[in-house]
Amino acid sequence: MRHLHGKIDLAAEIHNHLIAVQKRYYRRFKGYIGYYRLKRHVTRLKGLTRFAHWKQLDAQAIQNIVWRIDQGYQKFFRKENKRPPSFRKRFRYHSITLAQTGWRYEGTNRVWLFGRLYRFHLSRDIPGAIKTLTIKRLPTGRMEIIFSCLVEEEPGCRVKTGHTAGFDFGLTTFLTGHAGHDISAPQPLRQSLRVVRKANRALARKMPGSQHRRQAKQTLAGIHRRIARQRQAWHWETARGLCQRYDALYLEDLELRGMATLWGRKVSDVGFGRFVQILHQAAAKFGTHVHHIDRFFPSTKRCHVCGFINHAITLRDRLWTCPCCGTFHQRDRNAATNIYQEGASSCIQGHCKTTSVAATA
Repeated sequence: MRHLHGKIDLAAEIHNHLIAVQKRYYRRFKGYIGYYRLKRHVTRLKGLTRFAHWKQLDAQAIQNIVWRIDQGYQKFFRKENKRPPSFRKRFRYHSITLAQTGWRYEGTNRVWLFGRLYRFHLSRDIPGAIKTLTIKRLPTGRMEIIFSCLVEEEPGCRVKTGHTAGFDFGLTTFLTGHAGHDISAPQPLRQSLRVVRKANRALARKMPGSQHRRQAKQTLAGIHRRIARQRQAWHWETARGLCQRYDALYLEDLELRGMATLWGRKVSDVGFGRFVQILHQAAAKFGTHVHHIDRFFPSTKRCHVCGFINHAITLRDRLWTCPCCGTFHQRDRNAATNIYQEGASSCIQGHCKTTSVAATA
C-alpha cells in the first residue's frame, strides 16, 4: 500500500511542477503551453538528473496528468470553470490513471501494478474489454481500483405503464406527488449525527501532525463515507422505482445554493442535486422521460384549480385557501399538481426540453 501512496505522491509532484511551468510561461509570454508541447517538455525533463525519479511513474500515467491539466485549462477558457487548475497538496491529490502499460489484470481479484501483485475485493464482474485502470486514494487511507471497460450498450426493455406524475421537492417530504405518491428521505447524516460528533471530538483532542490524529481523521472520513453510501443507495433505489412506475416525470428546477444558505445541513443530507443526476441516469436506462419546468414558475403560489396567484403566501403557510375559488390547498400537493399540469402541457405543445442535469449545485 505504501508503494501506491508513493506513486500518487509522485504524481502530485509532477502536477505541481507542470502548473508552475504554465504559470511562469504565462507571466513571461502571456500565452498558454499546449498539450503536446507540455508532453515534449516532460520527456526532456525526465532526461535530466534532477527529474530522473519521475521515471518511476509510468509514462502513460504522466501523460494522463498532462491531459488533466490541459482539460482544466480548456474548461477555464470556455468559462465552464471559474478558475484555472492550481497547485495541490500531496494528500489532496487522489488518483492516477493507467492505460495500456503499468498494470496487468490476472483475473478474479488479482492485478499487477508497477511490478507488484495486489489482491483486491472484486465488488462486481468486469464486463467487456478493460481500457483504463484508475488507482484512487480515499480519505480513509484505503485504495480503490476503477476499471474503465468497453461494453456494448444493451437496449432497455420495459413495458410502458402509461402513467405520468409531477413531483415537488420539499424538506418535510422529499418528494410530494400530485396524485398522492409521497416519498420521505431517510436523512442518514441526521441518524448518525451522534457518531459524527463523537468522532469530531476525538479528532480535536489529537495533537496536530501525530499518528493518532491521522488515524482519527481516517475514522471520521470512514463514517462520512458510510453515510454517503447509504444516501446514494437510497437515491438509486428511489430513482429506479420511479422510472419503472412512470413513463414521464415532471420536476421543478432547483436553486440549491440558495436552499443550502437558508436550511443548511438538511439540504445536503437529503441530496437533491445528486438525486436528480441519478434519476437522469436511471431514466436513460429505463426509457423514462424526465422534464424540468422553469424555476421561476409560481408552482407554490398558484391555485391549480382557477389559476389565481397568491402573492401573500409565505414559507410558514403549509395550508391555505384560494380567495378566488375557495379551494383548500395543501402547499406541497398544490405545487406538485401545478408542476404536473405545466410539464404535461408544455410537452404536449412540443416545447418539452430534456436537460442532462437541471439542478444547479
